Amino acid sequence: MLFKNAHVFPVETDPFVGDVRVTGKKIAGIGVDLQPEQGEEVVDCTGFRLYPGMVEAHCHLGMEESSIRSEGDDVNEMSDPLTPQVRGIDGCYPRDESVANARKAGVTCVAAGPGSANVVGGTFVCYKTFGDCIDDMAIVENVAMKAAFGENPKRVYQDSKIKTRMNIAALLRNLLFKTREYMEKKAAGNDVPFNIQYEAMIPVLEKKMPLKCHAHRSDDILTVIRIAKEFDLDVTLDHVTDGAVIVDQIKKSGYPCIVGPSLTHKSKYELQSKSFKTPKVIHDAGILFSITTDSPVVPQEYLPLCAALAHKEGLPEAACIEAITLSPAKILKIDDRVGSIRIGKDADLILCSASLLDPQNEIKAVFIDGQKVA
Repeated sequence: MLFKNAHVFPVETDPFVGDVRVTGKKIAGIGVDLQPEQGEEVVDCTGFRLYPGMVEAHCHLGMEESSIRSEGDDVNEMSDPLTPQVRGIDGCYPRDESVANARKAGVTCVAAGPGSANVVGGTFVCYKTFGDCIDDMAIVENVAMKAAFGENPKRVYQDSKIKTRMNIAALLRNLLFKTREYMEKKAAGNDVPFNIQYEAMIPVLEKKMPLKCHAHRSDDILTVIRIAKEFDLDVTLDHVTDGAVIVDQIKKSGYPCIVGPSLTHKSKYELQSKSFKTPKVIHDAGILFSITTDSPVVPQEYLPLCAALAHKEGLPEAACIEAITLSPAKILKIDDRVGSIRIGKDADLILCSASLLDPQNEIKAVFIDGQKVA
């Protein structure tokens, strides 16, 4: 398939008017005045823009179903504050209409998983938004381990196991210490009883999987950084509502940020600093960041609108586009496959009438792995 005469936005390089060739599931050619091969389908894109599919680095898409209550809510396993053994892939229903809505809007790849009720909530799955079988749709089955700090674990377990932020940190530290001890005993050849929780945490301590840390307020963000440095972990700072307050400390930590959701009411105390100005502050500090809807908090199809509102508050247009394409792919460590238009990458593409940041933009077609899906 050859996309001809499009206004191409590769993201990694400057926009240009030209052509993109797709062979099978991959981008096979990029340039100006590419000639059709014999029998090749040609899509005339004159007057239209071609973007890479959008990527969401933090959501619960497919895990909290539309128009239904507890029967379709598989976001939080609120039976214990420590549930690293649960996996998002086992609770994701890709046939929910919210996944189709995301796909039609050009969101082609997401990381979805457990919510923020638990101190450690389980793993996120990274998947493409087309298909009926999550196993076939998954890019990475266990892309990150969810952890949460602040008000949510305190609220959920206030009558049982958690009264303060101190115990949130203590519970996480204890799990990390116990997992490290478990690993050392196994490495020494000792007969160690199998423990599914410790087994789930081993990739975190081996830095093969990041700890995906829900943290809004500045003190919680700093606690994440403190524990990550203590145990030499890879982490992502998710939400970072107070990011502008401690931007220097975040920059020094070296950890990436997933900013938002900002298109919501300030529904709790730790959201006092919620603002679409935060992405610009993070960007200006040179920190790798993406913008999130945290869907269904904000419906997934409004990811470009969230980026547009950040643009309104001063974030440059190119940075806005990158924050919903290449940057989340980098944070998820899947940028070798998605997030930009580059030869060899997956052919996840959006054909549209205007900028992704324009509320009047019309999505003309969406392609995932070279197949037209919307």
